[in-house]
Parts: sequence; structure tokens; C-alpha cells
Amino acid sequence: MSGLLAKIALSTYRWVGTAMYPFVWGYLAMRAAKGKEDPKRKQERYGYASAPRPQGPLVWFHAASVGETNAVVPLIKEVSRRGVSVVLTTGTTTSARVAAERLDPGIIHQYVPLDFKPAVSRFLDYWEPDLAIIAESEIWPMTIMELGERHIPQVLVNGRISDRTFGRWKKRLWLADALFENLALVIAQSELDADRFRALGALPVMVSGNLKVDTDAPAYDAEALRRYRAQLGPRKTWAAISTFDGEEAAAGIVHRALKERTGLLTIIVPRHPERGDQIEAMLVGKGLTVARRTRNDPLTADTDIFLGDTIGEMGLYLRLTEVAFVGRSLFGEGGQNPLEPAMLGCAILSGSNVQNFRDTYQTLAKNGSAKIVRDVEMLAKGVNYLLVNDEMRRKMIDAGQETVHEMRGALSATVRGLEPYINPLTVKARLQPRKET
Repeated sequence: MSGLLAKIALSTYRWVGTAMYPFVWGYLAMRAAKGKEDPKRKQERYGYASAPRPQGPLVWFHAASVGETNAVVPLIKEVSRRGVSVVLTTGTTTSARVAAERLDPGIIHQYVPLDFKPAVSRFLDYWEPDLAIIAESEIWPMTIMELGERHIPQVLVNGRISDRTFGRWKKRLWLADALFENLALVIAQSELDADRFRALGALPVMVSGNLKVDTDAPAYDAEALRRYRAQLGPRKTWAAISTFDGEEAAAGIVHRALKERTGLLTIIVPRHPERGDQIEAMLVGKGLTVARRTRNDPLTADTDIFLGDTIGEMGLYLRLTEVAFVGRSLFGEGGQNPLEPAMLGCAILSGSNVQNFRDTYQTLAKNGSAKIVRDVEMLAKGVNYLLVNDEMRRKMIDAGQETVHEMRGALSATVRGLEPYINPLTVKARLQPRKET
């Protein structure tokens, strides 16, 4: 009975998706107006290619946004090094920029096709991938079904399932089983994630650790860093990064509470920089002076807040401080990745809502490199303590960098898991050198 229900549900999804397909153009136009779509490449979302397909074997990588793109960059480089062509799809303009900056020109980038049968089929008909590698938690029913029907192996790497997502799938185990059985392999971040994938019908499942630990530290503009450090002089700083609505106001409260005692400059880096105008207006309304990166404002003695309203410059902002609060954890839910501040020498503070990065935070906290705060008052006390206590701040920084070093190894584990799928393509590529058609 459950198998019949799954077939009915998936058939309905396919029918509804196909019926809605002609009306999606307006939706994409709306997203393009908000800067979330590239209007010049909108046709790619319908599966129309904008680059020639190379001859020979090809692997399709998909990474939804910036974090996932950064995580799979080393893996893409490893596959490409073996002579196998790669097409990478992402879902956001920001991740497209990251791909352009971090990958060789030979790696083809396309925007991911919408999860409707005409778009997915058109994409697969053109690119004819020999293997599909999907990052983290991207489960698109139509895409999975189309790959399954074409007998194209699908591997989920750096896989994770949040508490909320797992709860939703558990209510529809009959549907989860029908989808997850199409995955040839799941390489999960943790044992908890692996157990969840198995419970939803995925087999085989292995554990690699988090690929994000094996990525390089984020890059930065050396001249901008030198200039800002000179402007700051001896002033103390702290950063609230990857913040969500409510957390910028909390950072403003912390700043006002500590400013007189510490001569503080607060760095705020919102998760969605397009909120910059709104955030600035809120902070100015509280009597704070704001300098914005997008305006290239100088950091003067009167500057209270340095608003990092750009994309791809976390490496710059984190190198300006040694104390970082990681957002989406006080007023948001799920948390954000704390590995970058740990890599770059920051003592880490976070709210308690870190379900999406539970294992990482547990490891960092256990080793003494991260502390959890309950509310804004506790955040202010934590920031103040770390700013005035040099010995404790240094201990947390050292513990974080040591922890990151100990956590490395996910890339080699993932490559080992992928060997049965990549090795035949490597042999095929050597027999048939890739050329563009």
C-alpha cells in the first residue's frame, strides 16, 4: 500500500509541476528583480544550456548556495584533476560568483534547472551526466526520479538532515523510501545524519565528517585589510556574523552596553546583505554611527558599527577581530557554520539554536573553543569577558584552530567513497581525451 501511495504522490507531483511550468517565468522575473536570479541566464533555469558539452565522461555537481559551493570545490578539483569534465549547478547568484572565483575556467557553471520535468529532462538530455553528486541536503523529487529512470548514479555528499526536515520526512516514510532508494550512496557528515538517512530508506550510507573543514580559509582583500587595521589602531573589536533579523539589534544593544568601557567597534555581517539599508536605518535610529563596506566608508573614531554588507568577504571581516558571535542562533533557528571563525582565529560565541550544526558546535564547545549564550545580556557579558581577558581569548582561539585541524579528513574519506563511481570515468577519460563539441 505504501508503495502505491508513493507512486500516486510522485505522479501527482510530476503532473502538477508540468501543468505549472508555463507560469513560472513571472516567478523568476520577480526573483531577478530582487537580485536573486541572473536575468541574462534565466533560460538555464528551464534546462537550456549556455555552454557546449565536452566530449567524454562528465560529472554533474549540484550545490545550492555559497556554503555548499565552497564545500564541494576541493572535490570538484579532484574530479577535474583526473581528466573528467564537470558541470556545476548552483541556485543563487552569489554561489555563481564563488564558483567563478574559486574554480578553474574549465569547470562549467550553470544555474540549476527548476524541479519540473520539462526543465530537468532538457538539462539531462543535453548534458548526459555519467554521475550526479549533490551536496548536503538538496532533495528535489523530480530530479531524483529523472536521474533514477535514466540509471544515472546519484551520490549525496556532505549529507545532513536537520531536526525539522527529518521530522517532516518521518511523517511520509512511504514517500521518503521511494525517493531515497534512488540514491546510489549517501556520504553523511555525522553518525546522527547517517542514522537518519538510513531510517528514511537510503542505502548504503557512510560517514565522512564535514567537507567544510577541509576547505581553505576564506580569501580576503589584503589592501582593504591593511587600510582598515590602520584606521582601527588599538580599538577593540568583535563581530556578529551571519546574522538574521533581530540579531543586528542585539549586536547594537551589546555595543551600547560596552562602548564606554572598551572603546569598542562592532562589526555586523548580515546573512542577507540586501537588508543593509534596513539594518543601517535601525542602528542609526538607536543613535549609532554606521560605516558600510559597500560605500567604502572609513572607520573613524566616531564609528560605532562597521556594516559588512557585501558577499564573499567573510575572510576580511573575521581578520579584523578575535571574537565572533555566529548568528541565526539567538533569534533565528538552526545556526550557521562556525568553522570559518575557528579557522581564522576567533573565540566563538553562539546562541543555543544550532540544530543544523549540532555536532560541530558540540566538538568546538567540548574542546573549549565555543561558548553558548542564552540571551542578549549573556552575549554582552561574554563579549566583554573575552575582550578584557586576553588569556582566555587566546586559549579559545588556539583550541578552535586545533579542533579544526583534528576534524580534517572528510575530503579523503569522501573521495574513497566515490572511487567506485569515479575510477571508471577516469579510465574512460584517459581513453577518450575530452574535447568541446
